[in-house]
Amino acid sequence: DYDLIITGDLGTLGKEITEELLKQKGYDVSGNFSDCGVLIYYPEQDVHAGGSGCACAAVVTCGYIYKEMLKQKYNKVLVVATGALLSTTSSQQGETIPCIAHAVSLENL
Repeated sequence: DYDLIITGDLGTLGKEITEELLKQKGYDVSGNFSDCGVLIYYPEQDVHAGGSGCACAAVVTCGYIYKEMLKQKYNKVLVVATGALLSTTSSQQGETIPCIAHAVSLENL
């Protein structure tokens, strides 16, 4: 039971897809799920899929989330930093894009 589950950086579209896939598997995370890229950028900024996954996850986790945990707004947070291993060669050859994610659970004790 996490107060917040956050990914970074899936962007608006990736966040919506993730929520839908999790719901299909029986998990409704709509009340406590967000994305670092969604939190950093305003919709008017037109960044399409978002920003840099590693930068978004680091900035939001070490800045915003850490401060909110100190205030005990959040006591248990799951951070899932996401990324894609992009290659112009493989995409031009019609290959899939390998993706990676690691999860870190943060808790106030």
